Formats: sequence, structure tokens, C-alpha cells
Amino acid sequence: MKTDTAHHYWAEEWARAEGVGKWEHPEPEAMAYAETVAPGARVLDLGAGVGRHALALARQGFAVAALDAAPEGIAELTRIAAAEELTIDARVGMMTELPFADASFDHVLSWNVIYHGDETVLRAAIAEIARVLKPGGRFMGTMLSARRVPAELAKAPGREISRNTWVFEGPGDKIHPHYFCTGRDLLELFSAFEVCRLEDREHDTPGSWHWHLVLERL
Repeated sequence: MKTDTAHHYWAEEWARAEGVGKWEHPEPEAMAYAETVAPGARVLDLGAGVGRHALALARQGFAVAALDAAPEGIAELTRIAAAEELTIDARVGMMTELPFADASFDHVLSWNVIYHGDETVLRAAIAEIARVLKPGGRFMGTMLSARRVPAELAKAPGREISRNTWVFEGPGDKIHPHYFCTGRDLLELFSAFEVCRLEDREHDTPGSWHWHLVLERL
């Protein structure tokens, strides 16, 4: 059974993108992190969508690559980049098979992306992130917290289809498998990394707990 299927939902969202949605504007936290990145660094936006982070990073002069499994997102990103005369290496592909050489990035950014799938998918994505990062390179990303599961169950019926992997009924992308984890799980999953920052934080919606990570490739 394939579990990395959420991009089918997001493909429909990106096809309707009009420049005003929440997912079309960069996260302030990601942009604050970018201020600490060396000028000219090579950065991968993994799960780029319509390019909210890739475009912002390219405007700041970073060497940016972007990958998303939804062609509709990459098409919109490419259109905007061309209109602004920005150079972005934008590709369609899966996070479990990154089409980039070993140790080719200084930083990988993946905001609300790599938890879309079961543990097998997640481990493959993490291994690929580690592979394409240079030693000492950093990963900034988010993961769903196990603390969030009760809040999701309060909104809609759900079931755990495999360890830490849940699907929920109703609208939105959680009809597709999502991985929810504890801090202990994260430390084991990211054992090829040194932890620089790890925080379980509630977002705007009550119960919307996410882990925020900054990790360094060993």
C-alpha cells in the first residue's frame, strides 16, 4: 500500500493558487533562519509547493533548488521565477528519491512536508536529506507531534494504520497517511544528525502541535 499520497490533494490546491493563501507566503521563522545562512549557500526547498520559500530564498541571492511531487506546484513556481528572472533548479519528484548528488547542499528546508507517509516513507526521506547534505550542513523542518493526535480525533474519526501513522475522515489532506511522533522518536529517526534546536510548539489552531527542528548533519 502506498502511503506517500498526500501530494494528490495538494496538486488540486496548487492548481487553485491565487497568491493569497496561507501556503503561498513564507513562514517568518524560515526567513529568520535564512538570515543566519552564509551568502550564496546552496539550499534545497523540499516539498516546495508553489515556491513560497524557494522564491523568497532566491530573491535573497541563495543558490536554490526546489522539489515537489505535485507538478502543479512546480509549474506555478517556475512561472513566477521566470517572471522575476530568478534562477531556481525546480524539479518534480518524490522526497524518497531526491534527484541530486551526494553532499550537494549546505541547507535543506522542508516545512510541513516529510511527515506525509508512514515510517518507511519517512525514514527514506530522512536518509535522502542526509545524503544530499554536506557534512556539517543543516536541516530545518517540521514534524507532526504525537501530542496532536487527540485533537485530530476530536475533530474527525481516525485510525492508526501502522506505527505512529494515522488517517482521518473528512475534508483536508489527512485522509492521506500522516506520521505523528514523540521527541524520543525524532532523536532515533534523525540519528545521523546533531540536534541544534528541537521544540514542540502549538500553532495558531488549538491542538495543532508541531515539532520544529534545526539539525546538523554529522
